[in-house]
Amino acid sequence: MSHVKSEGLPTVGVTQELTEGEPVYPRYITSMMSASIPVVIGVGDIKNRSTRLEDAVEPLELMLQAIAAALKDTGISAQDAQTLQRSIDSISIVANWTWPYPNTPELLANRLGCKANYLHESHHGGNAPAELFDEASRRIASGQSKVAVVTGGEALASLGAFQAAKKFPPPGWTHVDDTTSIWERTRKSNLSSNYGLGLPTQVYAMYEAALRAHRGQSPAENHRESSELYAEYARVAAQNPIAWSHGKEADTADAIGKITKRNRMICLPYPLVMNAFNNVNMSAACIITSLEYARQLRIPESQLIFPLGGAGTHDYEHFWERSSFHSSRSLSSCLDATLAVSNVKTDDIDLYDFYSCFPIVPKLASLHLGIPIYGSKRPTTLLGGLTSFGGAGNNYSMHAITEMVRQLRQGNGRIGLVLANGGVLSHHHAVCLSRHPRGDGAPYPNRNPLPRHISDAQPPIAESVQGSARIETYTVQYDRDGSPLAGFVLGRLDDNGSRFIAITTDGSTLKDLGSSTEQVGKSIWVGWDQETRRNTFKILGSKI
Repeated sequence: MSHVKSEGLPTVGVTQELTEGEPVYPRYITSMMSASIPVVIGVGDIKNRSTRLEDAVEPLELMLQAIAAALKDTGISAQDAQTLQRSIDSISIVANWTWPYPNTPELLANRLGCKANYLHESHHGGNAPAELFDEASRRIASGQSKVAVVTGGEALASLGAFQAAKKFPPPGWTHVDDTTSIWERTRKSNLSSNYGLGLPTQVYAMYEAALRAHRGQSPAENHRESSELYAEYARVAAQNPIAWSHGKEADTADAIGKITKRNRMICLPYPLVMNAFNNVNMSAACIITSLEYARQLRIPESQLIFPLGGAGTHDYEHFWERSSFHSSRSLSSCLDATLAVSNVKTDDIDLYDFYSCFPIVPKLASLHLGIPIYGSKRPTTLLGGLTSFGGAGNNYSMHAITEMVRQLRQGNGRIGLVLANGGVLSHHHAVCLSRHPRGDGAPYPNRNPLPRHISDAQPPIAESVQGSARIETYTVQYDRDGSPLAGFVLGRLDDNGSRFIAITTDGSTLKDLGSSTEQVGKSIWVGWDQETRRNTFKILGSKI
């Protein structure tokens, strides 16, 4: 066991006088305790901006490059970095969208030359980076792992270039027996899929409409708010060299909100620039170890960032079964539990990065925490959001964690929170990080404080209905030429309150749904179409 000073860095919630140049550790952090305190010692990000075929790099190689960058980021010698690399005994991978490797962690371990005894690949979902980071910190704290690597990567832009050139599978990439995309593998048949409903572009838009109506906003006010939020995010991305859009002039709120041929409406109320942009080539990695081993490696104390805690949970997978669409019990519970287990309050948080595939996610998080949606001194993103920074598949929030580490090292804040979201507001996980150890002397939380699923009471669901009803929330899906394709509603029957899904292609009804007038709460007539096996609807008062 290493011999260390019994004094140390200031802690969260503890005020200490520091002598300039003196490395101080909290008095309660003994050498024995330091073995169970997780610290981030290295982070790395890789961006392959080129989409030329000759420059293409597959996800596995991008991850290896990110890990190499994280090893270099530790600040130790090349020889010590090799020792650290061989000491990696835990590898956690965020499942990628690009290339269906049969066993990504094992492939990485073989390439790294380490004998990892913990190899794990996540399920698909944008919550995975925070969840894997939290779990790795927990394993370090419990002594199950000595050095943990958490990484993920995508090469969707390169993959698209190969497909466009009709060179598929990409020559030189790792051979896989089945190249079926994740979207084809996971396609499910259920109540909503019968309507062609369930895509993120559709469901997040329906949440936005419900929240707008719940807050008493007009569609115009809501649209301006979303535009201002994403313009703020675009300005952040413009300053971030890792961002996919870096080097380009940031979009203004007017440009983001204006519907044009290049910024066409996708699903009301979100035009293209309010949708995640996923065609990127990016990877990120974190290296986590114990404070004790970091000291043994002589890693500069300025490099050490302390995970404080994390929490995550899941809502009903079937979005139409959830209690409401103007809030997310999973998201709010995740935030509350993360703050609680980290022993911090909202006022203690200096830096945020909220997942932002669509404006609704950071809005829900901001409203729950009681912070401004936009316009505050500190934006709710460090990266610039999934539109301007780049969606990076499931791995966006890994980049948020690496950037959080850098910002905390630079002294831009003391404590930061990263919120990761997956599915259609289905899965959430958040983590808190700090420049200093916990101030309460408590160990890193030994378990996720939340149950796997957390949901409010489920409303009764009716599959085939007829009668008068009201719109609970809605969206209109548009074609590439700007014409409406279909309107979707989640509604409640007047006679018994049962919820249903319905669709319309009626021109007059689509005109009403797509107007600047709020349609949530409007009366409709819904009926069962025996031929299509779907509920169809018409807004009462619409011309036939």
